[in-house]
Amino acid sequence: MSRSGKPLGGAAARRSPAHRRRTANNAIALVLSAVMVFPVYWMVATALKRRGDILSSVPRFLPWPPSLENFERALDKPHFWVFVRNSLTVTLSSVVLSLVIALFAAIAIARFRFAGRKAVLTVLVLVQMVPAAAMVIPVYLMLRSIGGLDYVPGLVLTYMTFVLPFTIWTLRGFVDGIPVELEEAALIDGCGRFQMYVRVLLPLLMPGIVATSIFAFVNAWDDYVFAYVIMKSQSNYTLPVWLVSFKTAESVDYGAMIAASTIFSIPVLVFFLLVQRRLVGGMTSGAVKG
Repeated sequence: MSRSGKPLGGAAARRSPAHRRRTANNAIALVLSAVMVFPVYWMVATALKRRGDILSSVPRFLPWPPSLENFERALDKPHFWVFVRNSLTVTLSSVVLSLVIALFAAIAIARFRFAGRKAVLTVLVLVQMVPAAAMVIPVYLMLRSIGGLDYVPGLVLTYMTFVLPFTIWTLRGFVDGIPVELEEAALIDGCGRFQMYVRVLLPLLMPGIVATSIFAFVNAWDDYVFAYVIMKSQSNYTLPVWLVSFKTAESVDYGAMIAASTIFSIPVLVFFLLVQRRLVGGMTSGAVKG
């Protein structure tokens, strides 16, 4: 309303403080989105450029005309598909095993009271505070003592040492957020404890399971240090180690390296697209459906 008691016009309403604040927030969000998306765009655009355009002192923002020669050189590297198989095997094994163990551990910590419960929670927090680089030598010595070097199960076990604590801690928070009354109601309705977990608790935990699985997948997929230290045979290398092969003592094949990085990023995107529907669907599943 204006001072005269008449309603404000459309132009005046658009100039209201709330509208200006909303416009400013939208502008900031667009700028931040552009900043986050630009490195990904630049990686893909550079992978599609010709070698001369990549090394040019004048940057070209559009890869025109586009070329696939960088991808061809990247895929022509020996043992590429062996590295893909190794990375998928190690990553998926780490994710699945971590989620299964973490689910049972999170339910036990959140729903039961037992001696040493607080100590377990403290250890989970402390383990996450230890830098991964500080664990390289202890993990190497441990695997060497049990004969686990240069074996895929040894690398899977290594990844679980830093994926599992975070997964347990995160899922425990999701379990705490689910009212106990839902579980009690299911038990009263005749569900056994196992059925209650499967039909009530598990669907409601799906957003947490998806979120932690994305974290576990990205961490295991991106690791270079442990894979390089533990795996000695070229046939056991993973894709992050493969990326280093484009750098030699004489030169660096930037085009093929960036194309390889683009290829390396695709599985993470595909994994997220596969599970993101469950991330939203899990919020409306479970006890609400009866």
